[in-house]
Amino acid sequence: MGKVNQFTPADHEIVTSAVSLAEKSTDGEIVTIVTSESDHYGDVAWAISGMVALTALLVISLFPDIYLNIINWLSGGWSGLDALPYWALFAFTAMKFFGTRLVLIWKPLLFVLIPPPIKRARVRKRAVSLFRVSTDHRTVGRTGILLYLSMREHRAEIVADEAIVAKVEPAIWGDAMIAMIDLVRIGAPGEGMAEAVRQMGIVLSEHFPKTDQNPNELPDRLIEL
Repeated sequence: MGKVNQFTPADHEIVTSAVSLAEKSTDGEIVTIVTSESDHYGDVAWAISGMVALTALLVISLFPDIYLNIINWLSGGWSGLDALPYWALFAFTAMKFFGTRLVLIWKPLLFVLIPPPIKRARVRKRAVSLFRVSTDHRTVGRTGILLYLSMREHRAEIVADEAIVAKVEPAIWGDAMIAMIDLVRIGAPGEGMAEAVRQMGIVLSEHFPKTDQNPNELPDRLIEL
């Protein structure tokens, strides 16, 4: 995956410090992860290529003279064809299919063409997967929570352990998400994640205030994938 994180060592320090500070007032354990992209989307690229190829086949069927003229031009006017043969249909369709797939290797174009619901679903799936590996059931009080940012999709997710889910409605995290995305948009991703962490810490401190019996069980540092 191409690196588009734009996170500097200073950003890492800002986020890590924000986590450490937030956890001083709560038993909640905040994990922060940033990644360039949540999926390769190779299947989407192949699907788009297939759609382009089928569209091209339809156009060839509706306007065969255009392609006959191309063949005649390539043969110097000596093709002798009055109708498109099957090999020509296959060749033109294959060129559209593989040509489109080759162009979509360029990730900026591919990401423009991916429907937003697919991006949203892939980011959520990756966030949940990383939560299960890094956070889920790894704290005594089931108070782990993951803040996940996927840069190329311009999306973020918050995934919480069962104790937090039982007390905090998902909509409560909306302000933290908005604050982060606004700052990421203007080129301040470190500050954005730090502000989200700060607001998450306020919510967590209300429901899970700091006690002496809860050690620091998860890393405070920003994890960059």
